[in-house]
Amino acid sequence: HPPFCPEADSWEWRDWSCCLIEDGERCVRPAGNASFSKRVQKSISQKKLKLDIDKSVRHLYICDFHKNFIQSVRNKRKRKTSDDGGDSPEHDTDIPEVDLFQLQVNTLRRYKRHYKLQTRPGFNKAQLAETVSRHFRNIPVNEKETLAYFIYMVKSNKSRLDQKSEGGKLE
Repeated sequence: HPPFCPEADSWEWRDWSCCLIEDGERCVRPAGNASFSKRVQKSISQKKLKLDIDKSVRHLYICDFHKNFIQSVRNKRKRKTSDDGGDSPEHDTDIPEVDLFQLQVNTLRRYKRHYKLQTRPGFNKAQLAETVSRHFRNIPVNEKETLAYFIYMVKSNKSRLDQKSEGGKLE
């Protein structure tokens, strides 16, 4: 039973099994904390994976095996190289995904507040993580400049905190 059922007094979330059906067979692995979000659905349909949600279950949690499998398939997508302004043909590149679904709700809310993201009130964790992930993936980053700055800061043994306290010495 899901946790919102009144008869679920002794039920715990770790008793759930994965909500996915693979090749017509229900997955019996224990559900993890990753959810079957719209992003996961999109990845499954784009890559034509033989996975579907079991509509008889009343939760959206998937096992770690399927989470890692979907992420590995999703990470192998085409990306334009940033070295030449994106005018060259596309090259296959592994793009690391940051799993923001692992963050706590308060952290997601702070991110949302910092970047002034617009959402409806009462978003649950999965909806909030999806919104934050979408925003995070679309933040423009000049990779060369960022890496050069990072290497400079590491080699000079500095951090951004050092710059803020130029009057006093941090050790």
